[in-house]
Amino acid sequence: MVKSFKYRLRPTKKQENILLAHIDECRILYNQLIASRVQAYTNGNDTPSCYDQQKMLPLLKQQYNGFVKVYSQVLQQVAVRVDLAFKGFFRRLKEKAKTGEKAGFPRYKGQNRYDSITYPQFSNGCRLDDKGLRLGKIGCIRIVQHRPLDGIPKSCTITRTATGKWFASIPCDMGDAPEKRDAVQPVGIDVGLTSFAVTSDKEHVDNPRFFRKEEKSLAKAQRKWDAVKKGCPKRREKARKTVARVHERIRNKRHNFAHQEARKMVNRHGFIAVEKLRVKEMQKNRRLSKSIADVAWSLFRHCLEYKAEEAGIGFKAVKPDYTSQDCSACGHREKKSLSVRVHHCKACGYTTDRDHNAAINILTLGLQRQAS
Repeated sequence: MVKSFKYRLRPTKKQENILLAHIDECRILYNQLIASRVQAYTNGNDTPSCYDQQKMLPLLKQQYNGFVKVYSQVLQQVAVRVDLAFKGFFRRLKEKAKTGEKAGFPRYKGQNRYDSITYPQFSNGCRLDDKGLRLGKIGCIRIVQHRPLDGIPKSCTITRTATGKWFASIPCDMGDAPEKRDAVQPVGIDVGLTSFAVTSDKEHVDNPRFFRKEEKSLAKAQRKWDAVKKGCPKRREKARKTVARVHERIRNKRHNFAHQEARKMVNRHGFIAVEKLRVKEMQKNRRLSKSIADVAWSLFRHCLEYKAEEAGIGFKAVKPDYTSQDCSACGHREKKSLSVRVHHCKACGYTTDRDHNAAINILTLGLQRQAS
């Protein structure tokens, strides 16, 4: 089991300039490695692999002195990113016939489009001690270590946010996952837009609608950004950061809410079943796309899954097909429009909230899959 620990970094102005320079050098290398693959394909030659491109790095250092300033393994990790980008492109190209989505060829990274560097070996070029986080060719950076590091650190990724904040993400090997406990107090969770979640034991979690509440503030900040002339770079950058801070505030609230609600569910129950929604397809609905993106179902499911694994309780994500139409008491299926919020079975007369009925069906499916 691997768990990531994220810490806030407090670099000095000098260290921040060095970090920005290293990120920019990695961005230049990323673009060069993509160009070399494209050129090889255009000329009819074999496309260089990740290992081939990593072997080219000493020669590139001789041709361009900027790469010498960056730690060697950080440069090697850039080649890994390029390789993963092309592998993802070819995978999506094969799946295009099924999904119908664009394959998305790897793009060149412009300014402010590359915002992180990775030290692939934590013990080599990266170390954490009482004084701070020590990075190769950068120095010791002050770190806000709000909780101790647990497990065996594997790597370290330094990221810069749109508002200029720096974070370090350290994935750690936690060993084998704990053994699954008995499914005591199991629960099924149905997520929605009216209520964020409804459980099989009739618990309702209200939808906070963070983006809707901040829409006016965001629109005001974006209008100010648009009003600044492009000939004033400092004023435009200041206005851009204001917009980024509003987005960051919304994201932080949503992230905190999803983690807290997931933690409550994991602490209270011994087995959790949720619906596995196809969120990307659902967002194609123009009337509901903004609300669906705001509620962040995928983030909530991800938080539930990894917290359940860490706690050693059962977790299953089931297909949501017909969970709202089937009666949880007798199994009778009856089509209902989204406007019908009360489930009333014509076969057995069972009446309950539509979402509560779906949550019971989700729990039943989850327990069946758990037993099989």
